[in-house]
Amino acid sequence: MTKGYGAVSDDERNRLRRYLEAVVETRLAPVHTAVAFNAVYFGYDLEGDGYGGSPLCLDDFPVITFGESAPALPVGAMVCVSTGSDPLYAEIVYREGAHPEAGTLGDVPAWVSGAPAGAPGPGRTGDCATPRRRELLVPDFHAFGPALSLSSAQLLRLRRRRRWLNEDGHVVVDVCYPSQEAARRDDLTAYAEHLLTTAREQLLSPYVPVSLAALVGGTRKDLRAGLLGLLDTVRGALESSATLRMWGDYAMTRTSLADCWRDAGPLGGQDLKSLAAAIERAATPGKRRYGLAAPVTVYTAIGPRLRGYLGATQLLRGVGYAAAVCRANVALADVVRGDSEQGLFENGSRVTLDDSFEGGGVWRSHYPGGTEEPGDPLVPAGRGWASMMPEHREPGPESESDPVDLPLTDDALLGVGDLLQSDAQDVVWRAPLRLRQLIDGWFPLHHSVAEELCRFLGARPTVLLELTHAGMALDEREALQSVTAELGTDTHRLTGITWPRDFFPGLMLELRFLRGGSVIRLGTTLLDERVIVGDRETGHCYDPRVLTREDAPGSDRHRDSADGLNSRQLVMRTVRRCGLLTLDGHALMDRSVLPSAVYGRRPHPPQVASLESALAELLAERILEPALGSRDAWGQPHFPPRDGQRTIPLIGYRPAKQRVIRPWGGTESGGEVLRAIQLVPGHLRRLRPGCSPSEAQRAAFREHCRRLGKADGWELPYGYTFVTEHTRGG
Repeated sequence: MTKGYGAVSDDERNRLRRYLEAVVETRLAPVHTAVAFNAVYFGYDLEGDGYGGSPLCLDDFPVITFGESAPALPVGAMVCVSTGSDPLYAEIVYREGAHPEAGTLGDVPAWVSGAPAGAPGPGRTGDCATPRRRELLVPDFHAFGPALSLSSAQLLRLRRRRRWLNEDGHVVVDVCYPSQEAARRDDLTAYAEHLLTTAREQLLSPYVPVSLAALVGGTRKDLRAGLLGLLDTVRGALESSATLRMWGDYAMTRTSLADCWRDAGPLGGQDLKSLAAAIERAATPGKRRYGLAAPVTVYTAIGPRLRGYLGATQLLRGVGYAAAVCRANVALADVVRGDSEQGLFENGSRVTLDDSFEGGGVWRSHYPGGTEEPGDPLVPAGRGWASMMPEHREPGPESESDPVDLPLTDDALLGVGDLLQSDAQDVVWRAPLRLRQLIDGWFPLHHSVAEELCRFLGARPTVLLELTHAGMALDEREALQSVTAELGTDTHRLTGITWPRDFFPGLMLELRFLRGGSVIRLGTTLLDERVIVGDRETGHCYDPRVLTREDAPGSDRHRDSADGLNSRQLVMRTVRRCGLLTLDGHALMDRSVLPSAVYGRRPHPPQVASLESALAELLAERILEPALGSRDAWGQPHFPPRDGQRTIPLIGYRPAKQRVIRPWGGTESGGEVLRAIQLVPGHLRRLRPGCSPSEAQRAAFREHCRRLGKADGWELPYGYTFVTEHTRGG
């Protein structure tokens, strides 16, 4: 077996394969080839003791501390997790990149996908001598049997404290690599190097069933060759099994994958179908997408994306996270293999795996996909990082005055809706109301609802739309509407909707379709308290990004135009429409491009003077805020400013989020001042049993932690929500 899988007899292959199949079936996490090697070499007991009876010396295990620097630890490494009291022994069964710029719903900046370790930004390789990379490690704390495992209550306390583990029971560390070459090693080579150096005493222990030293009986070179041969033998046995499926070096049973597809709960078959459809359509423009002058590319990280599914939180804790990520990647690979031609789908979009390590795997969706050279879509190409290198970068603006901001209708940025539930009874999804939908009286349908309606009622059925507006009474003609479902090949939507007077762009809508019928229920959700956002007061849930973009001056339910606006309104509209948009609805714009963004490339001096005067007033009144950013070598602005780049002034739109105080419990605004205005910093608040925080609050908490410099996973603790910074009183 030290000479590789090809040198092993059929009888020995079968014996090894049967044992490894039992190991994969017994363990809760997908079994990496390195973990499978550990099971064979150190003796993993299938009856429940794990490595508890093995000759491993626990004192020799490297110690890792949550949130701190650590040496490179590959999958398969035996470690001791520092807890400040009793040591916590574990086997690393899964690891992935945990880049701090990965989006909350899986949206990843292009340069992160395929970037080398330690890269601080697009086209910048950073310190190549000793690169550092943030990684998430998934330890199996039950690998050493019950005698060396903490109880569920003890692990729960550690997760809640989030000092030694994050709330999911994982360890996030900044890994220091000795060289860029070491950071680029594949998993099995990295694990062989770990065993021959850090864990050498463990590998060469005379107490293992058969020591590698005894097997090869030679020099250090023989040890390395023999170890690589053993790893190849184990991998060959896993790959040749008819009962196992592989994702990279991770093995899963086909039975577990089939059970997942049949499961109607969170992260089951419906959610996997939804994930595959979302990635397939992520870059594909809809019929009403305006201003799309260039190809669109979207990068989606699987790990963060899975966290966005309703009810997924508990399933992604402990080793369940590794299982969920590997199953999702296998499902996507099957869809790409079965429904596309080398990644090219019928809708014109090309889907490929771009980075197999960062965020649980980054998938690239590009439209139009037919313009690209075909290749194996499941071989990570790292096109995201390559596209940011100077020799591959698209031409930038003609001058530094040209705006490089985000387009208004960028659905890949703002999102088109989330599936909340899909079972035998109904389908529930949620999406923000967009300005164009409000003006034209339509709303998109979830594709699974459209498929069922088309199957039973035809291509243009009439359905009953039941509207409710939480806390508000609707007119009978608004509450019950007969509308048309247009079920086209590219987009599916309800048309002929009469939106209630109080509906506005960004209002979050939840829709429920009862299977087997022709009724769709649409409703809104109340906030805990009324707020003022920009010029709008509301007591209902909203998407702050859509509200910033599409509720700007000059936009209402009847029109979307800058005609007739004064200079102050033009400044506000331009900053909100063209500024770099953050998750919580802030907009930041390069101050130097404001005149050209409003009036075109050559504004007249009086126009520029009028805008500058209006901007000065808005800054003095603190409706807009000054900020500092930087501009890179290709003309792209960044915030906060980056080291080594030229500093530039920015204009910031920060929507106020004030509580609306009602004196003496009244329902109308006004009245005497109750107290002086007081700034309330962002803080955690315990939720009522059965409630969960919104995605907006999860994103706000992560942004809050980034500002504080927090080094963990930036996730809300279970049972809490995050209250953003606001003012009280007035």
